[in-house]
Amino acid sequence: MDELLELRGVVEAAPEAVAGILLDVRPGGRSPLATTGVAEPAEGDVFTVTMDGSKLTVAVDREAQMITLRGEWWYQGVTTVSADERGSLIVHRIFNVAAGHAWAVRFVSRGPLNAAPAQFAATIAQLGQELGCKAEVL
Repeated sequence: MDELLELRGVVEAAPEAVAGILLDVRPGGRSPLATTGVAEPAEGDVFTVTMDGSKLTVAVDREAQMITLRGEWWYQGVTTVSADERGSLIVHRIFNVAAGHAWAVRFVSRGPLNAAPAQFAATIAQLGQELGCKAEVL
């Protein structure tokens, strides 16, 4: 598993408050990372949804305050919440989890990797707005 990108941001609110929103990722949830579509199974912290024609497996680890989104082939995104002197540190990492075919992953990952900083900035801003506090990308 190779890390392709790491993004960091701070939300000036307690980690429990930030995680309470961020980890609500089921379809219709409050999280900026909330998935769309129908989740299977209907309950639980590990489920799949179909997004943009591909199945995405979502795993929420409430104790670790972490969300893992895994695609069908190369993509795995991991977002964590931890304590920071200003409130909460949000870290989003994108990994290549494909076995072999590094050249193909470099080609197909360009779009998601180029879009990730703007999407992450929007997530941080939405968390700050939802919590009524300062939030910024580092």
